[in-house]
Amino acid sequence: MTTILVTGGTGTLGRLVVERLRTDGHEVRVLSRHAQPYAVDLREGGSGLDAAVAGVDAVAHCATSPRGGDERAAAQLIAAARRAGVSHLAYVSIVGVDRVPLGYYRTKLAVERQVEESGLGWTVLRTTQFHNLLVQLFQTLSKAPVMPLPAGVPDQPIDVTEVAARLAELAAGPASGRVEDMGGPEVRSLESLARAYLRAAGRRRAVVNVPLAGKAYRGFRTGGHLTPERAVGKGTFEEYLARREG
Repeated sequence: MTTILVTGGTGTLGRLVVERLRTDGHEVRVLSRHAQPYAVDLREGGSGLDAAVAGVDAVAHCATSPRGGDERAAAQLIAAARRAGVSHLAYVSIVGVDRVPLGYYRTKLAVERQVEESGLGWTVLRTTQFHNLLVQLFQTLSKAPVMPLPAGVPDQPIDVTEVAARLAELAAGPASGRVEDMGGPEVRSLESLARAYLRAAGRRRAVVNVPLAGKAYRGFRTGGHLTPERAVGKGTFEEYLARREG
């Protein structure tokens, strides 16, 4: 039996990774800022982090925050893992972090580099956006009578449960380096996804495509965040919406 620490283990992805690992018979430790007995702020490190990694075989690093601090958190985690003799660090990242010049993407790419240069056995899995992140976006954009969308942007959302299953498999196995990306089953326009959300939510909104400026927008518009050659996901956006609204 393998002992695996899951950082961000109460989050959207992390809790599903925890469930999958336990189902597969592994001993799992859940680390987050509020989950006892391993309630740790990764950015601060300290004795709580050392206790969390002591005796574990692998770490599945799911913790992240768009508000910042990921690089510091990774540095603290890597240092603690080295001290504890952890053999494997598996990290989940985002497709396109090296192609779309968005601040959060740059941070994820920097953490990838930290993981690769950690001196630990490592695995990095990049995936496209989860279905629930699109729903959160559309909920915000549909608050007004007119729903604005960035014009000409495609997307390839994936079911988070599929990502959790893959990450759990990778974390429990040997270090594999940069593995093949995971993308959702369909590349679709953001407008078609937004209209699917509106239908499922029973909302009527005028949808307006708004051209934007900037390098990040150009990166998204040209599909830098997509991996059509790795459309390995099975669950569609409509299927996710049906489960969510059902």
